[in-house]
Amino acid sequence: MIDWLTDLFSSLQGWFFETVVQPFVYAIGLGGWTEDAFDATGWLLVGLIQIVVLVALIGPLQRWRAVEPVTDRRAIRIDVLYTLIHRLGLFRLAMFFTLQPVFDELMGSLRAAGWGTLHLDELWPGVTDVPVVAFAIYLVVLDFVGYWIHRGQHQFNWWWGLHSLHHSQRQMTMWSDDRNHLLDDVLHDTLIVIVAQLIGVAPGQFIAFVAFTQLSESLQHANLRLSFGALGERLWISPRFHRLHHSIGLGHESNGKSTLGGHNFGVLLPWWDMLFRTANFENRYDPTGVRDQVEPDAAGKVRDYGQGFWAQQWLGLKRMVGRG
Repeated sequence: MIDWLTDLFSSLQGWFFETVVQPFVYAIGLGGWTEDAFDATGWLLVGLIQIVVLVALIGPLQRWRAVEPVTDRRAIRIDVLYTLIHRLGLFRLAMFFTLQPVFDELMGSLRAAGWGTLHLDELWPGVTDVPVVAFAIYLVVLDFVGYWIHRGQHQFNWWWGLHSLHHSQRQMTMWSDDRNHLLDDVLHDTLIVIVAQLIGVAPGQFIAFVAFTQLSESLQHANLRLSFGALGERLWISPRFHRLHHSIGLGHESNGKSTLGGHNFGVLLPWWDMLFRTANFENRYDPTGVRDQVEPDAAGKVRDYGQGFWAQQWLGLKRMVGRG
């Protein structure tokens, strides 16, 4: 099954590249970048498939079992913009031109120092060379890393200054997953890419991991009244489980106070929350957002997280340096 899907995707990527992308690359005088353009075509194709799934499957689910009515459609449109920037490869294109040389030099330095890549899928011959097993191993390892990155986003004041933009959406929908400060995404993706390189994740496996993770996270953020049941909730993160992470005064605070911490940091698997005692399995659907959006400070003011894309990015930088 895995091999069939891989072959199908490769065929689609080749057809789309030869039909659309390659003629465009040559037309704008970038014929020397065809190999990189082919890789970018894979990300673009994955993004297009994801958007089709969002609109055709998760969207109807939201309308069927909505947690709350949507009242601020402008905020949703900004989230759609974030999604298009990330899923259609614009963010990754910027990362490629700015940070890819840094990644290449870093990995080259590590290998020159004797730190070779550890291929986890070769540790158990005969078992880990099965594609689905290898993918599952990499998924679990990268999800563990993602859990601790997420904990860091909620633990350090400067990082929370950036990440709080993601939590400031009070009308959470399937489009809200990519509502992030761009610098927050750079930090997150850099750490994930470095670990993926060190443990030997192949490019095709990495694309599959990212695509699978993003679709699951889109479902988690959906305006959807859905639980996976007592057992399922402990196997995979549901919209109900993740909504608690976005709940005002619960998901990103500790002890009911405005201090960093919180619950339900898992990306795909709730196992790490259970292991490190940050899980909350209460069956509730609370309002989402950040406490300082709704509770005035000593001066009687609530915090503004910005209404438009650029305002949100600028205010995030100000919060990061303590001037927000």
